[in-house]
Amino acid sequence: METISLAVIGAGNRGNIYSDFALLYPKKFKVVAVAEPELERRNAFAKKHQIDSSMVYDTYETLLAQEKLCDAVIVSTQDHDHFQPVMIALEKGYHVLVEKPMSPNLDECFDMIAKAKANKKVLLLGYVLRYTPFFQKIKQLLADGTIGTPRHVSMDMNVAYWHMAHSFVRGNWRNSVKSSPMILAKCCHDFDIIPYLLDSSCQKISSFGYLLHFNKENAPLGSTERCLDCFVEVDCPYSARKIYLQDNTEWPVNTITADLSMEGRTLAIENGPYGRCVYKCDNDVVDHQVVTMEFANKSTATLTMSGFTDKLERYIRVLGTHGEISGEFSKNKLTLKRFGKNEEIIEVNPSTFGMHAGGDKGLMEEFWKTLSSHPSEKSISEESIYSHLYAHIAEESRLSGKTYSILEFIGQQKSASRESIKTSLSY
Repeated sequence: METISLAVIGAGNRGNIYSDFALLYPKKFKVVAVAEPELERRNAFAKKHQIDSSMVYDTYETLLAQEKLCDAVIVSTQDHDHFQPVMIALEKGYHVLVEKPMSPNLDECFDMIAKAKANKKVLLLGYVLRYTPFFQKIKQLLADGTIGTPRHVSMDMNVAYWHMAHSFVRGNWRNSVKSSPMILAKCCHDFDIIPYLLDSSCQKISSFGYLLHFNKENAPLGSTERCLDCFVEVDCPYSARKIYLQDNTEWPVNTITADLSMEGRTLAIENGPYGRCVYKCDNDVVDHQVVTMEFANKSTATLTMSGFTDKLERYIRVLGTHGEISGEFSKNKLTLKRFGKNEEIIEVNPSTFGMHAGGDKGLMEEFWKTLSSHPSEKSISEESIYSHLYAHIAEESRLSGKTYSILEFIGQQKSASRESIKTSLSY
């Protein structure tokens, strides 16, 4: 089986993690080209993968303007910058792995799927949770009828106070216009997993959530615009000094600068966006939100997303007619309670590669397997758009205070592709 050649568009955190798989499994993938606007990132990436200088580009436009360079492209740019490179790459004949969310714009999501189908190319979305041993085990237990018929799923996405401050107050996902609504950016994974586990499509959605804490009204008395010259910073858990100037230089610290020395990090928070007071930023996304869902098979689900938690963690609980399953994602351990029987502890063993409890490795394995087995006969499943659809409806419900029917919402959309998914929303 031939090694699959890759080009990477966007050599940031996710682009590096996905492409590092090629270094561990060189018989499966080889990275041969990169497009990255930041010089330091671009050079470091090219050096790591030993990419020929003629295949190193500062823009995706330049890379994709060339004759077809390789088999597939990984698009790991910012959310709003996925559409154009994905569409051009598919048109040029590349298979594509695109980081989630596919796009903050729902019409663009429909258009990308249509383009992949028209060109008979694989378009795989970076839904790493599906490929974790943790969620695969839950899926297996449910398929085996271990707890009878599943009737409800509750998912808690605990964002963690420091991650909230880093990504959704100071960082790239702080503003819904410049990036996307937080429920889409953070929880499109969850909107994918919940229907996957329940084996049914969502029919109705309602949602509530607000931005209440991270605003000027809650700025402590005596606080300044930046943490390093703030007199009350010592008592603030969201202090940039506490998050970025400690011993840790892994994520999220390694995203604020290429120079991870203490001097480099200090300079970054003195002058860059990550040193701003969390109460005085240009953020507008929620700091907490809850979603309720009703499915075609009459099962239900709740999704709670909150920035006010100590740990960055997902908790899940599945309630069935003959038992329940619960688990904490990072511990890779499930608790099975079958009614009238002793409690069982089930442990799973994920790969240590990447992040997301083995999901990064599982995603890249899936990409390789798909491309290695007659990819011209496959394109993207329309199932991939449901999670985006549900997230958009949840946000619309939050803003309007209304409960939405999925089919009615689709009927209001302008995209010509929308009709093709209506019939599959009744299962």
